[in-house]
Amino acid sequence: MTDTPPPRAASRIHGVFDVPVPFLALLDEIPLAVLLLDRQRTVVALNQAAEVLTGFSARRAVGLPCRHVLRANTCVRGCPVAELSRGSGPLCREGDIISADRLKLPVRITASALQDEAGRLAGYMETIEDLRLFQHLEPKKMNALGYAGFIGQSPRMGGVFKLLPSIAQTDSSVLVTGETGTGKDLLAEALHQASDRAKGPFVKVNCGALPETLLESELFGHVKGAFTGAVESKSGRFKLAHNGTLFLTEIGDLPLSLQVKLLSFLDDKTVHPLGGTKGLKVDVRIIAATHRDLEAMVREGRFREDLLFRLNVVRMHLPPLRERGGDVEMLLDHFLSQFSATFQKRIGGFEPAARKLLLRYPYPGNVRELRNIVEYAVNVCDGEIVSLRHLPTYMTRPEALRADALPLPPADALRPQAVRAPVSSWREAERELILDALTQARGRRGRAAEILGWARSTLWRKMRAHGLETAAEEPRT
Repeated sequence: MTDTPPPRAASRIHGVFDVPVPFLALLDEIPLAVLLLDRQRTVVALNQAAEVLTGFSARRAVGLPCRHVLRANTCVRGCPVAELSRGSGPLCREGDIISADRLKLPVRITASALQDEAGRLAGYMETIEDLRLFQHLEPKKMNALGYAGFIGQSPRMGGVFKLLPSIAQTDSSVLVTGETGTGKDLLAEALHQASDRAKGPFVKVNCGALPETLLESELFGHVKGAFTGAVESKSGRFKLAHNGTLFLTEIGDLPLSLQVKLLSFLDDKTVHPLGGTKGLKVDVRIIAATHRDLEAMVREGRFREDLLFRLNVVRMHLPPLRERGGDVEMLLDHFLSQFSATFQKRIGGFEPAARKLLLRYPYPGNVRELRNIVEYAVNVCDGEIVSLRHLPTYMTRPEALRADALPLPPADALRPQAVRAPVSSWREAERELILDALTQARGRRGRAAEILGWARSTLWRKMRAHGLETAAEEPRT
């Protein structure tokens, strides 16, 4: 038993609202089961949702050790309350509890420490989610067209589908490689959804989208006053991904100074906010992705070898579309059906000549380019069959097949070139950069946006601002 008296029904919360509010009544309004524990992990309060889930009334549960109320398998191995350490954030564990009616219930328990105004440990709070409903809603991963959102049945993709479930169940770092447009983001999210962390957050950070100074704050957070303009403390993406997955896309663009901090995190699972003096332990799985040759970058001194070793615990490679055989035809039919429904058109298929061209085209931009081509065709098609005249004009030029037969060089080799002539303003320089990128990307705006490190919508907006785009040519997203 504990020497801490349980809160009485008459307990009030002061200072939040205009009038004192009954504490237990407020707790009962929370739809999740909530247990409050003292420092010895004895139940001092629980809400009505917890009474329903556990089958224990408050009168019966208050004063009992938590393990006697929940009777969870995590009580004997992996109790989240016992594993909380000073300064750590909430911890989540999935397991089963045995209710008072002797029913075995799958649950997700999130435990967090409660501190008093002086920062001393006052007790713990546990929230418990009933996972029975989620089990019925669990989507079927495998279907006739593919797996976990991927469309394809080629042997190359079959190897990926075979590995995905087993890799998802580990907590090892994963490095996803593949050319641009092959679906690295989709694979990262599929790994998260198939893992025990699926109920936790999936946080994505594009390492190439922000300058170094902003990226450090975005990833690791900062404390108030850390730099000019830091008027309040900010949690970084690592903390936001606690109990979930942090997806670092374009990891090859991570500056060397931040590579050191990422390596440090992988060693001790502790993040150090910018300007802070204390580290914060977080439980995060790292999935990184890149289209670059990281081994070559190591040889050139642009990527740390030790970080590559730590990220490369498990490597999954997505093949380019040109190596996926019959998947091209499946993808064409899939996206035609999808966009026809989206745009409320009755398009039944491709005419033979158009299909033949679509199957011959090498798709250097991979699935993303194929999808954009089909979306464009459905947009401009005014009949029930997509013909050659509905395809982008660059595809129908004879030299296009030859010119695009080889994959584009890596984006770092296609960085915008220096401005050709002196310019008088940033606006003029920006226009030159856009034109350079469009030229190098052979007019493909998606590729040009990647070269510039912008989102496609940003490129489109800037093209309109510079008079390079008309309203009728709104981007396909």
